[in-house]
Parts: sequence; structure tokens; C-alpha cells
Amino acid sequence: MSLMPTMVDLLARARVDLRMGLPVVLTHEGRAVLALAAEQLDSRRLAELRELGAVDLTLTARRAETLKARVYDKDIARIKIPDDADLAWVQAVADPADDLRTPMKGPLMADRGGAVDLHRLAISLVKSAHLLPAALVCALPHPAQFAQSHGLTTLPLKAVEPLIAGSSPLHPVAAARLPMDAAEAGRLHIYRPEDGGEEHYAIEIGRPDRDKPVLARLHSACFTGDVLGSLKCDCGPQLRAALAQMGAEQSGILLYLNQEGRGIGLANKMRAYSLQDQGFDTVEANHRLGFEDDERDFRLGSAILTKLGFNSVRLLTNNPNKIAMMEKTGIKVAERVPLKVGETAYNRHYLATKARKSGHML
Repeated sequence: MSLMPTMVDLLARARVDLRMGLPVVLTHEGRAVLALAAEQLDSRRLAELRELGAVDLTLTARRAETLKARVYDKDIARIKIPDDADLAWVQAVADPADDLRTPMKGPLMADRGGAVDLHRLAISLVKSAHLLPAALVCALPHPAQFAQSHGLTTLPLKAVEPLIAGSSPLHPVAAARLPMDAAEAGRLHIYRPEDGGEEHYAIEIGRPDRDKPVLARLHSACFTGDVLGSLKCDCGPQLRAALAQMGAEQSGILLYLNQEGRGIGLANKMRAYSLQDQGFDTVEANHRLGFEDDERDFRLGSAILTKLGFNSVRLLTNNPNKIAMMEKTGIKVAERVPLKVGETAYNRHYLATKARKSGHML
């Protein structure tokens, strides 16, 4: 018997550490770095990192391009932190909140050459922790000794990289009858991922025939739209319209996936909203933050459908990416059912951007 943490456990621990402002140790083939989320940095830890040697600020290519910094490593850039740079400088480079007020951050000098796999892993980790995609990274000569003496979590790239790239297995936790406005014959299923991430939900309406395509929707959580009735998006109306249609047909599956803000988390979504208030559209805002247009993992929906016994759907969506992912992961899309509701004066530009830049069929 062993009570030692597995690599999945260590990955979950590392995400919490980064959110708490603690560094983690990343290793690969005799090399090691110390990585810390820029968002959670304070002056004391910045000084301590500098005592270890040269420190760089690793950004995604999206953020680097916004800052007019050279990108030598395809999807990331390693920005040299000047000797006189303080905490405010680091956070101004990592966070685009004040880009328009202070657009000149540089000149920014980017490192080139050498291995960048551990820097790339650092970015993947802070993204998966729903933090700004920016990490301070410095080399460690004696990682095992350093990690042990400081009580830090250590992640070997070869073991953890597939876990981040993959989709964590989901397991049913509980299910119960749930009468709703849309349908009295409702049932809520809870699924929990192995990696300690957010739980996801399946709302089953009626008793759908497993041998026929089920009316289904993959709905990503939207606190502002679903709960607060935000007029900036069409999420709330889409949620209610999908449930209403399933109720009218007395059959359906709505998958409520906790992937707020297209997978970047609620805090980063609010950062994107703030950038939209400055005049950027939804895609431009995500890019300025350092994210891609859409960071969601629709494989989660396929996994839940399969566990519930479905292999074919009539998919309520305007998003071609959802259709492609369903088909790619073994769920046949027998029909696309349009879901065009909720346009307001506040979200008209947002919807137009989704159609023009993300291919939504609106």
C-alpha cells in the first residue's frame, strides 16, 4: 500500500500552489526550472527569485504580439526582466488592463535559443489554473534538493504533459429527480473529473431513447448570463430556450459544462469585458490577455453523452466547432438544430464578431 500522491494529485496540487502564489518546480531530462504565476507575484518573491539567478517572464505569443515583443519560440515568448524592473513592471507586462493608458512597456528583449519545453509547461499550468497566462521562470541547478528544502511541488514534464493535453476522466457522483419550469420530468446527473477540476452536469429531460439521436446541447457555464441575466451575451436565453424545446419534446439532454468565459474562468472573463469596454471585440480581448479565441474542451460533453448511453445527437448549436468535436470523438451529429435567441442592443456586436471571426452560424 502507498499513500503517496499520484501524478494527477501532484498536478492538482500544483494548480492550487500557483493560485496561492507559490512556485512549482518543473523538470525534464536533467534540467529544472522554478515557475511562478505572474498574477500572484509579490515583491518579496520577486526578490527571492532574483537571488537564484536570471528570471524571465514567459508570455503566450498572443500577448507578446500585443506588446510588439519578438516571438522566437512559436507559441511563447521569454521576456528578459530588466535589473531595475519592479513588481509593477512585471504585472503591467502580464496584464493588459492599462495597455491603452501606458502602451509603451519596453523595449522588451526576448530570449532566443535553448530549450523552452519547461517554459511552455509553465504557461499551460497557469492557464489550467485560470490565471493570466504569464509565468516567471528561472533555472534551478539542484531541483530535488531545492524542492525538498522549500516544500515545493515538483512536476516532471514527461509525466504531466499528457495529463494537461488530455481530458481528465469523468465519473458519475450522484443523480436525482429534479422537476423544473421547463419540464417536470427532469433529472440532474453530476460528473466529477479525476484531476480535481470543476464538476460538470447533465440535465436529462424525460426518458430519451438511447437508440435514437437525442436532442442535446453543450452549454458552457455563464454566471453573468445564466444567473444575472446579462445582456452582453446570449447565453441565458440560449439555456432557457434549449430547456424549453426539450420540455416541449419531452426528451433531451443538456450538458452544463463548467467552462466559464470560453474556458478562461470568470476572473479572466471580467478582464476581457473590461477590455471590451475599451473598444476591443471579444476575440481581440482574449488575445490581448494571452488566450486563444476559445479555450474550452468539448470532449467533456462527448464523454458524458457516452457514459449516459448516447452515440447520436440532434445538436442545438450555432457553433461548428462543437459539431466537429462531437464527430471527432465518436458522437454522430444527425442534425444541427439552430438556436438563435437573445440578441440585444448590448450584444449585437459580440454576436457579429462570433459569426465573423469564430464561424458561428448566426
